[in-house]
Amino acid sequence: MLSNFMKGTIFAFLTGLGTVGNIFVSVNYVLIFAGTEKKSIHLLLIHLAATNIITLLSMGMPSTIAAFGVRNFLDDIGCKIVAYLERVARGLSLCTSSLLTVVQAVTVSPRHSKWRKLKPRSAWYILPLCLFFWILNSSVGMNLLLYITSTSMNTSKGSVNGNTCRFRPGNQKIKWTFLIIMLIRDVMFLGVMGGASGYLLFLLHRHHQRVLFLQTSKSLYNAPPEIKAAQSVLLLMLCFVFFYWTDCVFSLLINTFMESNSILLNIRNFITLGYAIVSPFVLIHRDRHLTECWRQSLRRC
Repeated sequence: MLSNFMKGTIFAFLTGLGTVGNIFVSVNYVLIFAGTEKKSIHLLLIHLAATNIITLLSMGMPSTIAAFGVRNFLDDIGCKIVAYLERVARGLSLCTSSLLTVVQAVTVSPRHSKWRKLKPRSAWYILPLCLFFWILNSSVGMNLLLYITSTSMNTSKGSVNGNTCRFRPGNQKIKWTFLIIMLIRDVMFLGVMGGASGYLLFLLHRHHQRVLFLQTSKSLYNAPPEIKAAQSVLLLMLCFVFFYWTDCVFSLLINTFMESNSILLNIRNFITLGYAIVSPFVLIHRDRHLTECWRQSLRRC
């Protein structure tokens, strides 16, 4: 009982902290975007924060309730909705993070570079891509609506959300078709993210070399806003890649060797929520405007 209480408390704290952080980030960037400064990166960060909130609510809340020892609190329809939203949010996080890296790499590209021509003329040009991401990931998760059920109605293997929901045996061809589509999506967007991140790293290195050549202390510490934004995006991508691959490793271990290991299941749940919890605070730490707003909010409490 004590271990369940501690586990539930940790889940509740991290889920609540991440939700508050993402709401704070999204509200502040909405206010910035609603003003005179309309940047594509702000719209993407709003979309990423909203995606993180969906992840925390669909994965964090059920995991918190299950950690406190409550079983079978979701019926069949509830399991389908929660599992579906979790998969859609995971895909949206990948796609949005990838596009965020590309947009930032294009933004800091030299003016004579051919990549600079890909820079969106307006922030509103990003909306069709976000809509495409929703359609793509909503379609990829469709099979969960057929094969996810509550544990109170099924005893088959394959758990989701702390043994609250399970996979129901179904058509293997459909299962593998959706898995292959998910794999292609992940490889494609991870590849784009990796290429854009590498290009960003090259541009930041070249900027650093130029600053060292100028040898002025003012240039060393007063980097342009675009460079600071590029550094923040690169840090976000490093966080995403770390949590993504760590989650893949733990999922592989659990599904292959240690399906009944509750410790690994709990660690995997924490890792799945990791990016959604950490990313808003990376932005708050890196963005001076968000940092000041966060400090003022804490003083009012």
